[in-house]
Amino acid sequence: MKLIMAIIKDADNDRVSKKLTDEKYRVTFIASTGGFLRSGRSTLIIGVEDDRVEKALQIVKENTTLPDNPEEKQATVFVLDVEGFSQL
Repeated sequence: MKLIMAIIKDADNDRVSKKLTDEKYRVTFIASTGGFLRSGRSTLIIGVEDDRVEKALQIVKENTTLPDNPEEKQATVFVLDVEGFSQL
């Protein structure tokens, strides 16, 4: 199992989250701030089975807007190994 943390622009959050949930991914969103211009960001936390990681990354890439400023990124994505998982 993997944990994907995708930091995207606030403006892309609804679109990306909807596409992920439409594909049966579970998504938790946290409002965050950062980046070059300290603009509004959303951090999406997505728990996913190993074989579904590439599809999730594709959804994030296809549903985030390209930045106007070359110093800014479309998204920052971390894929982490998960040693354990439980729901309480």
